[in-house]
Amino acid sequence: MDDIYQEIVRVKAEGEEAALVTVVGASGSTPREEGAKMLVRLDSSILGTIGGGSLEAQIIMEAVKVIKQGKPKRIRWSLTASEAEEEGMVCGGDLEVFIEPILTSPTLYIFGGGHISLALAKMGRLCGFNITVVDDRAEFASAERFPEAEVIFAEGFTKSFPRVKIDKSSYIVIATHSHQHDEVVLEWAVGTPAKYIGVIGSRTKNETIFSHLRARGISQEQLDRVHAPIGLEIEAQTPEEIAVSILAEIIKLRRSA
Repeated sequence: MDDIYQEIVRVKAEGEEAALVTVVGASGSTPREEGAKMLVRLDSSILGTIGGGSLEAQIIMEAVKVIKQGKPKRIRWSLTASEAEEEGMVCGGDLEVFIEPILTSPTLYIFGGGHISLALAKMGRLCGFNITVVDDRAEFASAERFPEAEVIFAEGFTKSFPRVKIDKSSYIVIATHSHQHDEVVLEWAVGTPAKYIGVIGSRTKNETIFSHLRARGISQEQLDRVHAPIGLEIEAQTPEEIAVSILAEIIKLRRSA
């Protein structure tokens, strides 16, 4: 049990996601007693057990769904005679489990304080993301302009890098006011464990940046992580529509396995 709690602390610290399964009801012949726990990670790996077998496999699948949906769930199973026999029990019983998500609040890091960033910060906050904005122009990186942001850095982009804590629950959008700044931020971003990295720009502009980075030793594998052009293809035109397409792509990735 201590190992499970220690793993929960590690999951939260590393920005990962998991689900804690607890047996809250057991009657008849069931594989584990009330209070038994199992931690399920997003890749379906587990720590602990609630009995093994096909029943546990079903619960693991449900736990992965809980992680994706971010909502707890209570489920009751009645073991049939055949299922009980498979689990090595004489007769069946009823088992009830409570599955709670162990999630780290996702943070959306927006590099650049322009019109698209304004809309993205508003929508991102509504969708449950913590917002951090970075821009080297004080007039574009302010609490007045971005009231939704918990953190704002009005300083040079490279100066902000050591102060930004990126983990596996981090999502990075690069939309600065120049191609040169986009390139600098992207070179740093591909070396982080961020779950999402997207850069605004045309295919031609992005390929130019990619070629520069490859020449400086950035691998193609690192560049393959980058979403460029950014966002889902919805024929977006206005800053608000582009922000919708970006956030939709982020949410799609966040809720996938």
